[in-house]
Amino acid sequence: MSNPRVRKIADRIRVIVAEMLERRIKDPRLGFVTITDVRVTGDSQQATIFYTVLGADEDLASTGAALESAKGVIRSEVAKQLGMRIVPTLTFIPDALPESTRALDEVLARAKAKDEEVAALRVETYAGEADPYKKPREILDEDDDLDEDELED
Repeated sequence: MSNPRVRKIADRIRVIVAEMLERRIKDPRLGFVTITDVRVTGDSQQATIFYTVLGADEDLASTGAALESAKGVIRSEVAKQLGMRIVPTLTFIPDALPESTRALDEVLARAKAKDEEVAALRVETYAGEADPYKKPREILDEDDDLDEDELED
């Protein structure tokens, strides 16, 4: 889809389908749908529309059925608004992005839990002394020592 014309067609189809789902398709099976991406083949014969649905797996299945039943109406509107001689056939595919995101979140949560376990087991011990830096020696005054010695004699 490196052709600029094909990219423009895909973007336009995405907008048209989103507007159709928002305004004209009144199927009760249709859930809260978001069109995430549209990919059009190089010859503009087929368009694959990726969508996500907010909700459970049952909502995804019912929305898929609603989109399949409304495919003809949506394609005729795409044909009318694009004004192309050959209108691409539409294929609706649920986007795998939410599942991959959920799996990635689980992996990150497990890594964070492991990091917290390691941090809890960590004990701060020093290889040498607690304070490894050298300090200047304290020199006692000789006068103080002599005075004490003289007093004893």
